Parts: sequence; structure tokens; C-alpha cells
Amino acid sequence: MASIVAQCHYIFGLRTGVINNICYFDEQTVIFPCGNNCVRYNIDQRWQRFIPGTEKSQGMQALAISANRRYLAVSERGEKGTITVYDLQHEQSRKRKVLSGGEVPVLEFVSMAFSPDSKYLIGQAGAPDWTLFYWMWEKQKVMASVKTTGSTNPINQVSFNPQDNTQICVSGNGVFKLFRYAEGALKQSNFLKLESQNFMSHTWMSEERVIAGTETGRLLVFESGDLRWEMSVTTKPATQEADRQLERRKPEEAKSEGAAPARMPRVTAITSYSKGFACSAGPGTVCLFEKTEEKDNYRKTREIRIPADPCSNEPSHAEQQEMVTLCISPSEETLVTSTDRGQLYSITLSSAEMSKGEQAHFEFLSHSFHSNIITGLSICIRKPLIATCSLDHSVRIWNFETNVLELHKEFQEEAFSVALHPSGLFILVGFSDKLRLMNLLIDDVRTFKEFTVRGCRECAFSHGGHMFAAVNGNLIHIYSSTTFDNLLNLKGHNGKVRAIVWSTDDSRLVSCGMDGAVYEWNTLNSKRESESVLKSCSYTGVTISPDAKTIFAVGTDCTLKEIQDCQILREVAADDVAYTTIAMSRSGRVLFAGTSIGTVRAIKYPLSTQKDWIEYQAHSGAVTKMVITFDDQYLLTVSEDGCLLIWKIIDKEGRSLKRDKDITYAEEILITKSDLEEKNQIMMELKTRVEELKMENEYQLRLKDMNYNEKIKDLSEKFVQEIESLKTKNQVLKTEKEKQELSHQEVMREVVEKHSREQQDFESTSNQKLMLEYEKYQELQLKSQLMQEGYERQLQAMEDSKGRTLEELTLFYEAKLQEKMLMLGQCQDESRQQVREFEESKKQMEEDGDREIQDIRIKYERKLRVEHEINLRLKGETGVMRKKFSSLQKDIDDRNVEIEKLRVELQKLRGVIKSLEKDILGLKKEIQERDETIQDKEKRIYDLKKKNQELEKFKFVLDYKIKELKKQIEPRENDIKEMKEQIQEMEGELDQVHKRNTQLELNITELRLKLKATDKEMHKEMQRVRDVEALVLRFRTDLHNCVGFIQEPKKLKDSVRELYAHYVQQSDVVDIVGVDADIQREYSRQREHLERNVASLKRKLAKDTEVHRTDNVKIMKENVSLIKEINDLRQELRLVRTQVHDYKSQMGINKKKLSSSDLTALPSVELKGGGLVARLNFEEEAERIIQLQRVEIQRLKMQIQGQVQVHSLRPPSSSTKLPVLTT
Repeated sequence: MASIVAQCHYIFGLRTGVINNICYFDEQTVIFPCGNNCVRYNIDQRWQRFIPGTEKSQGMQALAISANRRYLAVSERGEKGTITVYDLQHEQSRKRKVLSGGEVPVLEFVSMAFSPDSKYLIGQAGAPDWTLFYWMWEKQKVMASVKTTGSTNPINQVSFNPQDNTQICVSGNGVFKLFRYAEGALKQSNFLKLESQNFMSHTWMSEERVIAGTETGRLLVFESGDLRWEMSVTTKPATQEADRQLERRKPEEAKSEGAAPARMPRVTAITSYSKGFACSAGPGTVCLFEKTEEKDNYRKTREIRIPADPCSNEPSHAEQQEMVTLCISPSEETLVTSTDRGQLYSITLSSAEMSKGEQAHFEFLSHSFHSNIITGLSICIRKPLIATCSLDHSVRIWNFETNVLELHKEFQEEAFSVALHPSGLFILVGFSDKLRLMNLLIDDVRTFKEFTVRGCRECAFSHGGHMFAAVNGNLIHIYSSTTFDNLLNLKGHNGKVRAIVWSTDDSRLVSCGMDGAVYEWNTLNSKRESESVLKSCSYTGVTISPDAKTIFAVGTDCTLKEIQDCQILREVAADDVAYTTIAMSRSGRVLFAGTSIGTVRAIKYPLSTQKDWIEYQAHSGAVTKMVITFDDQYLLTVSEDGCLLIWKIIDKEGRSLKRDKDITYAEEILITKSDLEEKNQIMMELKTRVEELKMENEYQLRLKDMNYNEKIKDLSEKFVQEIESLKTKNQVLKTEKEKQELSHQEVMREVVEKHSREQQDFESTSNQKLMLEYEKYQELQLKSQLMQEGYERQLQAMEDSKGRTLEELTLFYEAKLQEKMLMLGQCQDESRQQVREFEESKKQMEEDGDREIQDIRIKYERKLRVEHEINLRLKGETGVMRKKFSSLQKDIDDRNVEIEKLRVELQKLRGVIKSLEKDILGLKKEIQERDETIQDKEKRIYDLKKKNQELEKFKFVLDYKIKELKKQIEPRENDIKEMKEQIQEMEGELDQVHKRNTQLELNITELRLKLKATDKEMHKEMQRVRDVEALVLRFRTDLHNCVGFIQEPKKLKDSVRELYAHYVQQSDVVDIVGVDADIQREYSRQREHLERNVASLKRKLAKDTEVHRTDNVKIMKENVSLIKEINDLRQELRLVRTQVHDYKSQMGINKKKLSSSDLTALPSVELKGGGLVARLNFEEEAERIIQLQRVEIQRLKMQIQGQVQVHSLRPPSSSTKLPVLTT
């Protein structure tokens, strides 16, 4: 199998001729047929998923989706009709079941429907049997079937009752039947004679109500199978307008579209929703009906139309499309419709309901599609664009990266071929009359050069774009793209040329034709480089390998031919399917071929004689063109079904093919100078309009502010007066309240005293009554005890008497029972005797009855013969009378029909007269209203002129006041600038002080380190001095001892030698003398150096303190001046605030920003005060900065004082003299 495969990526188009060809899967996803696939399209994210059709299918006939939106049923035509059910919840929408008619031969199913619980499926078979099947689809079991109509009355739609699995509605031409499934069979439950009505569609509104639409624009409402009422889907004026539009259509157009004469709008689609229903109402129109409150009637609330197409040559053509299917989203937000020209439209129902009084229009669901056979396909190198042309007179430019329609335009003539320039800026289109080279502008396709090539079926630009080839019958013309000269004419084909292709280096051109010839031409000298002729084959497609050595051709002989050096190297059979077009990838690893049945095959290269290909279900018609993009990423195919299919070329692991080099697409576009100037002019006009609107809005706002301020003044005065009056009332009420409180307190005291007296009296009386009642209670208790004893005695006596009477009764009834038993025995004997007598009498009566019956039979047989003869005579008379009656009945029916026709015509005429009278009255009223409005407008204009003059005066005053205010603001701004400059200078000085301080700190640390070093040296020297002193002290003692021998010279000499030997060495003497001199010199040098450093530091410190002192004095003077100015400003602020407070208390206005009118009313002092407030905010900020600088200066002063104290505590270097060494 091929290592490179193709995968469906995106598709543009809609398959027409499919019943119910659009349905909602969820709120964002719709399902529709396209080619030989069903497409799941996400409206918001614009992605597509594909459900491929079955192999050897001859096309889809109908779709149906279950009520729970999980299953999709697809009806397909083939050798026998089938219905395939797919599970949409599965990621790949896997196939669940395939249903057929079983033993009944069915060619196709024209309509289907799922039951409300999605367990059952009905399918209406087509001609000639028109059998309705009822499946339990999960078990593939046919539960019942019934023939719904005759061969002359086709069925248009079948549906389930939304509340009942067993009730089915079937409608068609002269057919409206309800069936019910019971006892394993479908039985018709209604019997109506409606042969004259052609029911195009129907929908269930409730469990018993069905609304059906007819071919004549009538809506019929059925309840429980009986016709309740009917109405027209459009009003008479709308119908007349539709008739006028049909009359205006050109005869040629009517011929091309097969248009019928003017007729009533057909109700081709109808669907219900919670508020009512939506139905088609003739070409390009959908009507919304909503339920009324009375008698469950419906009234038309909205008309939605398909808008005119501005890109079309005849914009009204789009409005004449017939609605095929209507579908409403699950949340009832969006209405989607499909048309007979393969277009999908949508509208948001909420927006349609909101636009009351305006005409609601549909919008394209995704893009505008081709509605006829696509004849041309081309791509370019510099842009990701696809160009297609079709027999629907349109040329469309698509983008295969963003999957959008970039441009489309319709022309007068049919387009047969198309070629995009490699730059993507020009397009070559072959029309029926001429070949046109056109510019692709930003929003238009505009012709700039025409060539006299009629009916050009093939054209192609060279890869370099400097030449293009165009086919004219059996000739091939090559033109220059720059000079438009005819460079070459390639002659040689005997039949029409069907395909041409350029080599990669543009030095060769390969062509094939219906004469069975494949020629390779040299594009420099128009010579034939190679040829291959096979008369038995009519070639339809050709391609060339990337190295330009091998040619591949396909034709009507159902084979793929590999041609090299004028010889056919290989022929690969195609299994009795004709190839129509072929394309080879730039890598040369795979061939793609399109077939006449709409499939696409990926064929491995090098070719083998075996069937080494993968076949994909693509289109529902023959593939007409096929192209591979220059980066080998996408395969593009178009077909006779009007669909453009984009395939992603991948390897078996699902990865995209590696590109030889990354392609960066160009973004430049063409636009004419006039269009650019026009757009710039429009922009300038819009800008000026925006400015005017701004000015107007500002003016209106100022007017409103003035009005509102006046109202506020009036209201504030009114409320102040009311407040004063309420205060006075409140004071009066308070005084009254105090008076009433005093009176109430007095009354309360009297009531309390009275109540206490009454309470005491009541207590005394109640105590007396309670004692009396207690005595009565004691007496009654004694009485009850006596009565209880008496009743007990009576009860005992009654029980004794009852026992005696019971014994007497038992004896009496036993005696009576014996008597009754004796009587029963006697009665039984009598009954046996009576039974014997009855049997004897019965026998005698039976014998008598038999004799009487025989006599009666003979008598009535004679009467029957006589009646039979009379009956035969009456039958003859009845036949004659029946014939007379039938002829009279026909006459009566004819007369009734004529009367009814006359009555209808009379009603129509009366209605026309009434409508015309209403129109006349309406026009009179309108004329009168317009006269009144004109008078009102004139008055309004006069008032506005007066107001405008007043406002101009007011504007002059405001301008003068604004100038004065600006003059007052300028000196304050200059003061602010000067203050800012002073603050910046002070900040600069502060930075210098910081730098000096840091330098001084560094010097101090350095001196401290040096001082530590000198201290260590000093300690060492002092230790050495102490050691020398100890040595001298020992030497002195020894010398003192030696002096004791002064009288003895010999001992003295010995002791002196011992001293010399003990205290003096020869080397030490020399070293000590040298070392002592060096130490003395180094010590003196270090001391002088330190003294000089300390003196210089003292001078620097004195100088710095003087500088800081002068700076501080300067800052203090500036601070004093600033504080004075701040105090002055505070006094001015207090004055302004008191004035503002007084003004607000007078006006009663809450603290809000004063408007422009209030500012004009304030005196100049107040305006100055407002400026001072702003100035004060700035001054407060400056004061805060100055305060921070003061804190910093204080810190630096303290630091300097600390350093001075450290230096003062340290002893001066001149006083630290070391002791003199004496040896």
C-alpha cells in the first residue's frame, strides 16, 4: 500500500437534493451533507469532522437525527436502498447499524425519522411501492410495514408524534395520513379526502396537533387527524409583490433556471419551536408564527428574507432561492436554513425579534458556496490561495490556510477555466465569449486585458509567471504575461485539448486531447519533443513528473498510463472506473487520481501492475480538477457536485510531509488609485462627521447642563421654602405634643386611681361570691354520692330481671322451631308432587308447539315467495331512480361549485375594495400628518434660529471671560515655574552636600586605620623602653656591686669584664647603634606626617562647617519667605472658602463640580480663589519636600558634630612626645 495517504481536512459546499440536509448536533455544531460525506461543522471555532459515505453508494437521499442528538441516520441509494445509523458521541462517529427493506426490493428511502425515545426508526421507501417501514433499529428488526400511497402520489415527509412512539404522520401529494402501530401492524387512524392538496411539509405542534404546508402557500391545522382551520402563509400584497418580481425576471434567465410561471409561494419547509413555528413562504422568505391567546390560533410575527448578493451580476437572484430545510438550535437561539442552490444561511432569533419594524435578513452560516458544476481550479506560489470557477457564472478565491472565502464575483457569462498567477495578484479566466486577465484587488476582481479566445476550456500560467497557455479548441496559444503578445501557437491535436501542464523549468508543455494524443512541446521553438497516440482512448487528464522525464495520462479506457520517451511503459487498470484527472506530488512519491464516481485514489509510485492504491470517498459527482499545493501539504479536488475538498497529505504515522524549504507567503494586495483615493476621502468625511458629532454632542451637553442647573436652582429654592414651612409646622406640632402629653398625664393619673378603687371593690365582691360557690359545691357533692348509690341498686335489680326473661324466651323459641321442622317436611312432599305434574304438562305443550310451528312455516313460505316477486319489481324501479338521482346530484354539485367560485370571487373583490378604501384613508391621514409635521418643523426651525442667536451672544460672553481667566492664570504659572527651579537648585546643592559627607567619611575611616597602626607601633616602642629600663636597672645593681671592689683593682677588673661579657656583645653594639638611629628617623618622619594630616583635616573641617552654615542660613531665609507666602495663601483660601460656602448655602447645591454656567455667575474673586486652591495643593507638596530636606540637614549637622567631638577628644600629636633614650 502507499506510504503517503490523504486525510479530509476541510470542505466548501453543500449537497443539494438531500431531504433534511441540515440539522443541529449541539448549540455550536451542525451536520450537513457535502460530496459523499456528512460534515460536522463547529460554527464558532470553524472546524470540521467528516463522516464518509459507504462504498459503491450512488448518493445520499435523506438525513435524520435522533431526539437525544446522539444518532444520525443516513439514507443512501445503491443497488438497494440502505439506511446507515452512526453514533455521534463516538469520536470517529462509528457506524452502528445498516438497515434495509429486507426481502422487499427498495431502491431508495426518501424520508426518515427517529422516535422520541430514539429506539425506533421509520423510513419511507420511494417509487414504485412507497412502503413505510417501522424498525427497532438496534436489533435491525422490521416491526411493521405498510404501503402509504399509490404510484402517482409521491410522499414528501414522514414523522413521529413527539410524545408517542406508536403514532406516525405521512404527508405528500394528495396524501395526509396518520398511522398507529398496534398488534404488530401499522393501521391508518384518519380518513380524509385531500386529493387536491400537495403537502410539501408538516410538523407536530403538540400531541394531537399537526400543521402542514402546501404547494399553494396554505397552512392547514389538523387536530386528532381532522382538519380544524387553514390560513394563507402570506398576505395579498406580499403575494402580488412576489408575482411582480417573477414577471420582471428575464426570459433567458427563466430558461437557464427552468423557472416556472408565477405561482403562489410554496411552503417547502416547516419546523416548530416553543413559541410557535417557522415556515418558508416562497422564494427567499421565512415567516415566524407565534401562538395567540385565543383559541390556539397563530399569527405571523416576523418575515425573514435572504438579502441580495452585492457581488452578483443580478443581486436579486439570491432572493429567489427556495428554502429546502429549516432547523432551530436546541436552545432556540438560532434558525438555520438550506436552499435549493446549495447555500446555508442563519439568523439569531432574538435579533430578529428585536428588530421590530425593520426587515430581518439572513446571514451566511459560513461562506457562499458554488451552486453548479465547478469547471476550473488553480493555486499560486506566493499566497495560500485557491481559485475556482463554475457554471454558476462565479469566480471564487479561497484561502486554504485560514479556510475562508477571500473573494467572489459573478459575471454575465459562464466560466470554463481559471488560472492564478504565481504571485497571487492576477487571475486568468476563460469565459464563453473571451479569455480575460484580471486583477485581484482587495475587494474586487477587475478585468484589465481581454483576449479573443472563445470557450477556453483550459488555461495555465507558467511556474515563472512570465507566460501563460490557453486552449482554443484543438489549438494551444502561448502568450507573454508582460507584453500580452501571442508568442507561440501549438498545432497538432485533431480533437479538443482536454488538459495541459507546464514542466518545472517552463521549458516544456504537455497536452492531451480527445483524439487520444499526448504531446510534449518545446515552449521556445514550438516543436514537438515527444508524442504518444492511442486512438482508442480519449484522454481527460495529464501530469508530468518533477524531473520532466515521465508523463502520466488518464482517459476513458479506465487505465493509468506511464509514458516515457514516446513509449507507454506501464498501464494500470482502474477496476472498470474511469479516471478523470491526475496529479503528482512534488516529491514524486505518490500519484493522486480522481474518478468519474467521485472517489479519490492515492497510488504508490513507482507503479506496479497490482492494485496498489488507497481509495477515499470524496464527491458525489465526477472529479473535474485536482491540484497539489507547491509545498506538498494539501491536495485540492473539485467536482460536478459543486464542492471544493481540501485534503491533508500525511504519511502513515499521521505526520505531515517534510518541506524542502519553508514557504513564507506574501501579504501584499492590489488596490487601484481611485479606490484608495475614494477610501481616503470617505475616511476624511467620516472624521469630519465625527468631529461635527462631537461638537454637536458637546453643545447638547452644555444645553442640558444649563437646563439642569436652572431646574436645580428652582428645585433648591422650592425645597428650601418647603423645609422652612416644615420646620414651622414641626415647631407647632411639638408645642401641641407637649400640651397633649400634660393632659394625657393628668387623665392617666385619674384613670389609675379609679382603676385601683374598682379593683379593690371587685376583689371584695369576688371573695364573697367564691365562698357562696364553695358551699354550693359541698352540697352538690353530697347529692351526687346519694344518687350514685340509688343507681347502683337499680342496676342490680335490672340484671336479675334480664336473666329471668332470657330463660323464658329460649324455651319459647325452641318449641316454635319444632313446629317449623314439621311444616318443612310437609312442603318437601308437596314440591315433589308438583315436579311430576310439571313434566307431564311440558311434554303435552311440546307436542302442541311442534304442530303449530309446522303450520306457521307453510304459511310464511307462501308469503316469502310473494314478497320476493315484489322485491324484484322494486329493484328495477330503484335502478332507474338511482340513475336519475345521480344525474341530478351532478347537476347540483356543478351548480354548487359555480356558486362557490362566484362567492370566492365576490369575497376577493370585496376584500380588494376594502383594502383600497383603507389605503385611501391611510394616504389621506398620512397627507394630513405630513402637513402637520411640516408646520411643526417650520416652527421648530424658527425657534432654533432664535435660540442659535441667543447662544452666539452667550458664546461671545464666555469667550471674553475665558480670555480674562487665562490672563489671571499666567502669572501664577510663572510663580510655580520659579518655585520649581528653586527646588531643583536646592536638590542639586543637597546632592553636593551628600557627596562631600561621603568623601569625609571615607577620609575619617582611612585616618582611623592609620591611627590604629601608629598606636600598635607606640605600644611596641613603650614595651621596648620598659625592657631597656629593666636592663639598665640590673646593670646599675651589678655596677653598684662592682663599685664595692674599687679598693681592689684586680677584683674590680674581673667584675668589669664579667659585666662586659654579660651585658655587651660585639655585634649587638653595632646593631643597636644603627637600629636606634633608624627608629628615631622613622619615628620622627611618621610623627611629622600625621601632624600635617591632622592640620589639613582641621582646615577642611573648618571650611566645610562654614559652607554648611552659609547653606543653612540661605535655606532658612528661603523657608521663612515660603512660610510667609503659604500663610498669605491660607488666608486667601479661607476667604475663598467662606465665599463659596455662603454661595452654596444660598443656592442649596450639594458639593459638586461647578458647571460652565455656574462659573460665569461667580465673581472674579471666586475664580481667583479656585486657582489659588490648585496653587495651594502644589505649595503643600513643596512644603512637604522642604520639611524632608530640613530633616536631612539636621541629620548631617549631628553627624558632623559627632566627628568634631571625636577629633577634639583625641590628644594632639605635638604633645605625645616619646621619652629620650639614654644609654
